[in-house]
Amino acid sequence: MTERKPPGVSYGTWVDRQIADAEARGDFEDLPGTGKPLPPPTGRDAATDWAIRRAREGDLDRSAFLPPSLAIPREIQDLPGKLAKIRSERKVREIVEDLNDRIRKTHAMPQDGPALRARPLDVEETVASWLAGRGES
Repeated sequence: MTERKPPGVSYGTWVDRQIADAEARGDFEDLPGTGKPLPPPTGRDAATDWAIRRAREGDLDRSAFLPPSLAIPREIQDLPGKLAKIRSERKVREIVEDLNDRIRKTHAMPQDGPALRARPLDVEETVASWLAGRGES
């Protein structure tokens, strides 16, 4: 059974710690395919083909392969930093509404991994916080 995330520890830190512990135990040594090139996309399995393309492009984030119940809380945690780089209120609203849409869809689907406990964000509150961070409240 997977241990539960301790309170007060970010999802990113918790996941990274689990990966580092597994590496230290040698769990990733001698895996099938180690040192071999990635297979070509087959066109039969979209998810696998997507993962292969992402790995080849080198833009993989460890959260890219997390179930939504773990990826979404991490995205919520990273949201203030992401929004700080955005210049338009319209774009901030689009980002938050997209995240809320994915949260709702994840709640409506059977859960893969631990249950998602995140609720949709208050768009107006998030925008107000973004404006305050820019000194435009």
